[in-house]
Amino acid sequence: MTNIPSPGHPAVAAYLAQGYDSVVGMSSRFAAAICARLLRLQTEDGVGGPLAEIGAFEGRFFIALAHALEPGELAVALDIFSWPDDGVKGRFEANCLKHGVGPERRVTVKGDSGVMTPAELMGHAGGSRFRLIHIDGEHSRAALAKDLVLATACLSEGGLIVLDDMLHPGYPTLMVTVQAYLEANPEIVPLCVIDRETIVGATKFVLCDRAWFERYQARLLAIFEAYIWPLGADFEPHWCLVLSQDTRLAEIT
Repeated sequence: MTNIPSPGHPAVAAYLAQGYDSVVGMSSRFAAAICARLLRLQTEDGVGGPLAEIGAFEGRFFIALAHALEPGELAVALDIFSWPDDGVKGRFEANCLKHGVGPERRVTVKGDSGVMTPAELMGHAGGSRFRLIHIDGEHSRAALAKDLVLATACLSEGGLIVLDDMLHPGYPTLMVTVQAYLEANPEIVPLCVIDRETIVGATKFVLCDRAWFERYQARLLAIFEAYIWPLGADFEPHWCLVLSQDTRLAEIT
């Protein structure tokens, strides 16, 4: 494992080093380490509770997130679990067990986020709001718009929404949905952009409540100093950090 920040959790670090690549999936190890560290940051700032992943697939990213929770906190995995075949749910469950996330620490939900109400989603976590929701479901504008509405309604104070496959060449219109969402929800802002490792391990956006932005940003500037791309991201008019394994600027001669 090279050029990966500390995830802030020994169990996450062990999984990233020894098990992450063995679980079929598309999310990058770099993004998993950063999101796990964000969960640690939340804990240190008094933000606790469950997390949810919309589009858990075979569990690669979910397992990393689950290991970053505190004792007694639940990780909820929501997926239609029918793509690419009906065996994906069994593989998800087996991967979780193999890598130390037992049924006492997770809830597996076979369902469609597009028709789920906030009360139904929170009901899978005992009625609690979520401190982090990772959206990696159907990659269409309509589905992402619905998932963003659902996530926003279920988020706790100080909570984070993480969006997968942003700026992916295979899904270029998803950014249109994100921009429309941000314009319609000015209380939510981008906290940071997590740069891609590869086309497969694509970019993620992390969103937070505007009231929490400066608090989180100050911590990120200190924790991830070596991974900050100097120019940042301009969301017009909001600016946020870009975290990358390659922080070089273009040479202009």
